[in-house]
Amino acid sequence: MTAPRLFAAALFAFCSVLPPAAARQTADPAALDAYFARAKSEWPVPGFSIAIVKDGRIVFEKGYGVRRDGTPEPVDEHTLYAIASNSKAFTAAALAQLVDEGRLSWDDRVVDHLPWFRLYDEYVTQDTRIRDLLSHRVGLGTFSGDLLWYGTPYTAEDIVRRIRHLPQAYPFRAGYGYSNVSFVAAGEVLRVVGGKGWHDVIEDRFFAPLGMTRSVTSVSDLAGRENVATPHKIERGSNLPIEWYNWDAMGAAGGIISSVHDMSQWLIAQLNGGEKDGVRLFSAAAQRQMWTVHNPFGLPGGYLDGVIATKFRGYGLGWSIRDLDGRLVLSHGGGYDGMYSQVALVPEEDLGVVVLTNGMTDIAGPLVNRVLDAYLGRPERDWAGEALPGFLRSREEFHARQDAAEDARIPGTRPSLPLSAYTGTYGGPMYGDATVTEANGRLVLSLLPNPDLVADLEHLHLDTWIIRWRKELAWFGKGTAQFVLDPVGKVVEMKLDVPNDDLWFHELEMRRRD
Repeated sequence: MTAPRLFAAALFAFCSVLPPAAARQTADPAALDAYFARAKSEWPVPGFSIAIVKDGRIVFEKGYGVRRDGTPEPVDEHTLYAIASNSKAFTAAALAQLVDEGRLSWDDRVVDHLPWFRLYDEYVTQDTRIRDLLSHRVGLGTFSGDLLWYGTPYTAEDIVRRIRHLPQAYPFRAGYGYSNVSFVAAGEVLRVVGGKGWHDVIEDRFFAPLGMTRSVTSVSDLAGRENVATPHKIERGSNLPIEWYNWDAMGAAGGIISSVHDMSQWLIAQLNGGEKDGVRLFSAAAQRQMWTVHNPFGLPGGYLDGVIATKFRGYGLGWSIRDLDGRLVLSHGGGYDGMYSQVALVPEEDLGVVVLTNGMTDIAGPLVNRVLDAYLGRPERDWAGEALPGFLRSREEFHARQDAAEDARIPGTRPSLPLSAYTGTYGGPMYGDATVTEANGRLVLSLLPNPDLVADLEHLHLDTWIIRWRKELAWFGKGTAQFVLDPVGKVVEMKLDVPNDDLWFHELEMRRRD
């Protein structure tokens, strides 16, 4: 995930102006270094690390800023960050290995390997194939169901069993919804067919042969490790250090923690057709499948008049795909609680770049764009400077969304019922239960699957309360809880509205259960 706009980061499908005919430029590492340093000074991000690979070797790797805001320890090329959704390409590659071994086909039906797999429609359930899971085209909405894995005790199998309750967002194979839970299901296919869990597969089949010696697949593996970045939430202009959050259940969608030095080994292998140092990770045929558009996106406006550099864009298997000046570009973004990342490959130029950050800003994409310009002979452009005002506006808009309900308070109203009438258990089959209790004359909301989701309820107006979470959480802040009464004045439902761009509280069915 990313906030404020993981969807845009995951696509990484920016469109830009075609350069005039000119001789290719030679990238100047010193100029790039100066640009990265200036961007760091301008953007509200504690730190980031960047690495560039070209022609089979690392040509640049460096860190800018600090591991934790307000402390002196610097980040560098070996600092560990969450790569989040850039893990999806690893999951696709792990399944590609099973395809190469003849144990799986991209067109296998998911239910043939996971009999408990169910979606919103029986035909869709029966016809969903492995490649559908990996290309975000099963008909689920972007980030739908992410609260199932966020801080809950549910295993990956539990999550897959519960996604049957998620709503359809668009016709099967006729739209794009960025689906983390589909990749959770893909990870379960990997476990069932391969005989090992996702975490073991990634460590054994990728980290070990590639020499990614610092990379891990779980927050629990960070204990005792040095040179680890701290996640930060950006809140009204300030970077607030927050705890690492456990994403084990959705590891296949976003669980890897790595450094830009380690990630460079992965990029070199990708650019070398799935092989590095004599070790073949996957076949050229498998890579062609992963690098083929399986879910096309609409063309950008202006493509026919010759001023737009991108002529096609879409999603492959674990990769966003587009062209830039006629060159193929593979890319992906990632968003974790307090950390964003970006990766891009240009195979025809044997070029790759990775940016890992310990803040929730949009800086990674502009830095990648600057690298691509430098190595592809494109006009020099201040991508970071151009993007900064838009990012700052997006934060203002985000806070305005959070404040909107409170700003619309109807003065002088009281709850329809005594507080005790609102207490009880609420829930539904997809997520589970929540309780509303009374303590010291106030209501307290607890979403039971996630022990961190406890909030004090402050009366707003009528039968609506402001949600004030007790724990500082990365993706969201305050929201509202509205209690719905039946015709005789009995509370029958609670509706939650928590403005954010990644975790959909409105999907939670909260019917009164007692």
